[in-house]
Amino acid sequence: MLAADPGASIANIAAEAGVDRRTVYRRFASREDLLTAIHASRLTAIERSIEDARLREAPVAVALHRYVENIIGVNRTWPVDLTLMLADDTVRARRDTAVREVDVFLERATDEELLRPGLPEGWASTVLSQLMLLASRQMPGLTPAQAADVVVDTLLHGLRAS
Repeated sequence: MLAADPGASIANIAAEAGVDRRTVYRRFASREDLLTAIHASRLTAIERSIEDARLREAPVAVALHRYVENIIGVNRTWPVDLTLMLADDTVRARRDTAVREVDVFLERATDEELLRPGLPEGWASTVLSQLMLLASRQMPGLTPAQAADVVVDTLLHGLRAS
């Protein structure tokens, strides 16, 4: 609901969840507290996705696909505005740590010649995150694994014919 309407009220959120708004307020003192909890949950899911992908030790191609599949699942489960998520300093610091972990992995992928060397700094990371976001939102009929196949193939081979 918050993905569709970031300004949704607690009353609307409670109604959508099938509970009374007092139930929401018992758990979250304010709308901001609810958003903080949602953002923290999304970030925890991202951290688990990175850990599960084994970016440092799994073969690069395997880790890349596992990471992309996991993140597409996170994006679909927690489709909240990332800009708002980064307003919290603690959340931003955790997110920056996760981004660094992925950047180190992408450097490994370049060193192992899965990705082309010589690209502008941050380009592979930017392209990958945008492809994952697009697959998450624009291809809802595909499972996360199927969407990951498309994203990884596009990242590694572009759109040109064989």
